[in-house]
Amino acid sequence: MNNILARVAFIFSLLNLSALSFCCAQSRDFYEIKIYGLADKHQEQEVDNFLKLVYLPALHRAGITKVGVFKPVEADTSFYGKRIYVLIPYSSLSEFEKLDSKLQKDNAYLTSAYWTAAYTNVPFARIESILMKAFVNSPQFRVPQLNGTLNERIYELRSYESPTEKLYVNKVNMFNKGDEIGIFKRLGFNAVFYAEVLSGSRMPNLMYMTSFDNITSREEHWKTFTNDPQWKQLKEMPEYQHNVSKANIFLLHPTDYSEL
Repeated sequence: MNNILARVAFIFSLLNLSALSFCCAQSRDFYEIKIYGLADKHQEQEVDNFLKLVYLPALHRAGITKVGVFKPVEADTSFYGKRIYVLIPYSSLSEFEKLDSKLQKDNAYLTSAYWTAAYTNVPFARIESILMKAFVNSPQFRVPQLNGTLNERIYELRSYESPTEKLYVNKVNMFNKGDEIGIFKRLGFNAVFYAEVLSGSRMPNLMYMTSFDNITSREEHWKTFTNDPQWKQLKEMPEYQHNVSKANIFLLHPTDYSEL
C-alpha cells in the first residue's frame, strides 16, 4: 500500500513539474515595435502629441504599464526627423490581439485629432509594425537603470538577419544556449529586451535593444565586448558560424515622455 501511495505521489510530482514548466514556457513577453515614418516636421509634432497625450494614456487604460518611445540620434542623417519608434511590451499574445478592440472602445482615442484626421492632412507617412517574442533566456523586458541626462542617453536597437531559417535558429541559440546574453549582462549593457521576430519585413530576423548613459559609454562597452575572452571564444565556435547575413544598427534617444 505504501509503495502504491509513493508511486501516486511521484506521478503527481511529475505532473506538477510539467505544469510548472508549461507555465514558465508561456511566460515570455511579446513585443511590438511600431515605426512611424514621417514626411516633415509637422507630422513629427502631430505624432508626438498623439503618442504623449492620447496613445500612451490609452495603452495604460488597456492594461499596458510601460511604453518606450525613441527617435534617431542627430548623427543618423538617414532617419533623423523621419522616424519615431514605439516599443510596446505585452505580457501575452492575447493582450496584443485584444488591444485594437479595447482602443475602439476608448472615447479619448476615438475623438483625438490623430484618429479623426482627414486624408488631406495625414499625421504620418506610413507605419511599420514588427511583432516579436522574448528569448527564452530573457523572458521579460527590463527598464534600464541609467545615470546620463535624458538627451544624452543612447538606446541601441540591433536587427540581425540570417541567410536561412535554420541559421536563424542557430543565432537565437547562440544568444540562449551559447550565453551571448550572459556576456552582455556581465559587461553591463543594460538590455531592454532580446526577441525573436515573429512577423516583420525582414525575415528571418531577431532584434534586441541595449542602453547606455551616453555615446561615449556605448563606444566603451562595445570595445570591452569585442575584446572579451568569452565572446572571442563563442564567436569562433564552429557550430555558430555564418548565422548572420545582415546587421542593422539604430542609435536612438528616448523622448521626454518615454517610459523605458
